[in-house]
Amino acid sequence: MAVPKGDTDPVKALDISHIESVGADEKLQGSRLTEYAKMGADVEHHMAPWQAVKTYPMAIFWAVLVSMCVVMEGYDTILIGNFFAYPTFAQKYGTLVPGSGYQLTAPWQAGVSDASGVGAFFGALANGYLVTWLGHKRVLLGSLVVLSCFIFMTFFAPDIGVLTAGEFLCGLPWGIFATVAPAYASEVLPLSLRVYLTSYTNMCFIIGQLIAAGVLDGLLQLTNEWSYRVPFALQWFWPAFLFPILLFMPESPWHLVRKGRLEDAEKSLRRLQRRSANIDPKANLATIVHTNNLEQELSTGTSYWDCFKGTERRRTEIACVCFAGQVLAGLNFAYNSTYFFQQVGLNTTKTYNLNVGGTAMALFGTIISWFCIMPYVGRRTIYIWGMSTMALILYVIGFLNIDTGNQSVATAQAVLTLIWTFVFQLSVGQLGWALPAEMGSTRLRQKTVCLARNSYYIASTIGQVLEPYFLNPTEWNLRGYTGFFWAGTATVVVVWAYFRLPETKGRSFDDLDVLFAKKVPARQFKGYDVDTFDAPETARLRRGHAVV
Repeated sequence: MAVPKGDTDPVKALDISHIESVGADEKLQGSRLTEYAKMGADVEHHMAPWQAVKTYPMAIFWAVLVSMCVVMEGYDTILIGNFFAYPTFAQKYGTLVPGSGYQLTAPWQAGVSDASGVGAFFGALANGYLVTWLGHKRVLLGSLVVLSCFIFMTFFAPDIGVLTAGEFLCGLPWGIFATVAPAYASEVLPLSLRVYLTSYTNMCFIIGQLIAAGVLDGLLQLTNEWSYRVPFALQWFWPAFLFPILLFMPESPWHLVRKGRLEDAEKSLRRLQRRSANIDPKANLATIVHTNNLEQELSTGTSYWDCFKGTERRRTEIACVCFAGQVLAGLNFAYNSTYFFQQVGLNTTKTYNLNVGGTAMALFGTIISWFCIMPYVGRRTIYIWGMSTMALILYVIGFLNIDTGNQSVATAQAVLTLIWTFVFQLSVGQLGWALPAEMGSTRLRQKTVCLARNSYYIASTIGQVLEPYFLNPTEWNLRGYTGFFWAGTATVVVVWAYFRLPETKGRSFDDLDVLFAKKVPARQFKGYDVDTFDAPETARLRRGHAVV
């Protein structure tokens, strides 16, 4: 990400005041800036992951801390979904159904499940404006304070209506956390670590889910209101823990460059690397300035509308489908499917044991993906093969439903959902977070991530509305046959990915800018040679005469 220092290193002679004083065209074409940026980009492309870890420990630290805000959304997602099968919760907020015990009606199940997602949709949408205006740090700190206030509603909710309203309001800051984390990680980390720490947001979701599963299992024996109030109260821990630490986080240097604050951007870059590292942050700054200028030359704007103009439209489409693909793979059905386990006849103890085991498998799958798959296999290959495998598993679950009267068949269906969870976290679960953070141009990155996350929320809301009707014994009662529906949607995503999803492994942000500007087909990204410092070619692209 930068150039090693040395006695003859010209990077040390970079004059920041010179960069600030020249015009936009000269900044892009100027030989000094181009030379320093090219040197920095070359080192970034060749920096091995372990070398990057040793050079940028503070960048990793802050990316990890920011992503930990997402633990709260993962925690609540499992909390609400599993409360439907939680005896004391169902008795408090549900109605007695003859032959089935206390149940929330399908409309209320859908409503309380969707409330936080709807809130997160609006939170993510607002975040695209807030971060552009205020920066990542101030938005994140303000959201933690707001969330602490909204948790009171869910903790003291006297009825299902107030609980639903509280979930909606808590969703607002959760939407901000989920879109700040991957964007921030992609902007403070070098190329070789980008996919790990952007997908780490997914691991934070899993950590939240694992905590929720353990809390629910531990309180299962309680028969009073504290069995569901205590899990809500534990959500106050995260703002109290994270806020005082994040007060000291550095702002994204990319955001500062876009604001024209180059001196502050250099200070931020210095804070992100090891002090003893043989690295000059001015080279990093030159690379950021070069990329920002390149995108300005390619007429990349900064509004939501710009995400749907020109080549940005393709980038936005890819980011959105990749994120929504998590839901279309069968997430609402097969992931932490406690309610499904209950409907196929498994007892409460076995249901929660399977739930905890499934979440642990998800965490294990994430770690395996980090060390055994991502370093060696491209993003496109992982996504397509993972989605194909999950579609096959869902088809099998559907066929097994022919004989669910057999307890062993019901158990087999439950085990298959655990295998699905493992495959999900090996592939789509990770890349659904990483790819949107890589796909958008740097000037539109935050808004692209927000749009992608909102496509997930829209798909998730539809899925959560449908899922209670699929499984609820008072509605369609399809049980395992639901697998056929989600297998169909997963198959559609596989076909889309084959033709539309490009390979981004090993590509810097300016590489991707040129590849998309040249309209390179998705299947040719991997081996396509590109020179982002070729000024004549950039000029041709700017005029709309791309050479393909």
